[in-house]
Amino acid sequence: MVTVKTGTCAPVIVATRLRKGSANSGKGAASLLREALGTVRAMGITAQIIVRADSAYFSHKVVEVCRKAGARFSLAVAVKRKIREAIAGIAEAAWTPIKYAAAVWDAEEERWISDAEIAEVPFTAFTSKKKAFHATARLIVRRVKRLNPKSVPAGQAELFGVWRHHVIFTDSPFVLAQAEPMHREHAQVEQVFADLEDSALAHLPSGKFTANAAWLTLAATAYNLTRAAGHLASVFHARARTRPGRTSETPHRTAIRHTALPAPRKITPNPPETGLSNKRCNQGGWGY
Repeated sequence: MVTVKTGTCAPVIVATRLRKGSANSGKGAASLLREALGTVRAMGITAQIIVRADSAYFSHKVVEVCRKAGARFSLAVAVKRKIREAIAGIAEAAWTPIKYAAAVWDAEEERWISDAEIAEVPFTAFTSKKKAFHATARLIVRRVKRLNPKSVPAGQAELFGVWRHHVIFTDSPFVLAQAEPMHREHAQVEQVFADLEDSALAHLPSGKFTANAAWLTLAATAYNLTRAAGHLASVFHARARTRPGRTSETPHRTAIRHTALPAPRKITPNPPETGLSNKRCNQGGWGY
């Protein structure tokens, strides 16, 4: 799924795809992104596009699609050997302290993070591929000191200070202090997933792949229409969630439940507080 947003509106969905079998997140990512970028331009958007995505989508194919479409990219990168070597080459004086406007929850450290340090170095990615696939851009690194005692020898936290690194590969035109937090905002795509899983994608209704693919398309269409209606209503509703049972829900939203009765089957409308099935479906996501 690919979403697009600006600084003043909630995300809308511009491309979806249901994949067969046990597919990894990056499968078909480049072609889906190509379709999404074409849709965005067809909408009349002429502004600079920055494609933001998790490390599952870090590939030369994705970078190539971005550059051919005139878009910039900001892709999270898994910290492996070459990345660790690049980080080790960053001078200590190059690190810039930053303070988050809102604290960020670190699941591994099990604490809220309110400050960190950032730096950047030039980096050429995909060097294990053919030379035509090599891509040189900026490697932006954010480091947070580990305070979890499990990560350092007992009683030697200061002597063996350990940093946790979060890495971005980007050709963003923005300066370091803007590019790093801008990338983290791509997590807003999770809000789209939450809305869909609280409604149409709480379950897939059929055992047939094609029927479920159509259901996904209709779910995305309904989501976008709700976002458009909210935008027309007010600034508050332009950003409000669509989940039933919350104060920010869309008025008069009704969930539909199929009740198993003797023929003929009866469709019973339920009040807004009635939830759908808790069964979840696996999804992968992008954010602009």
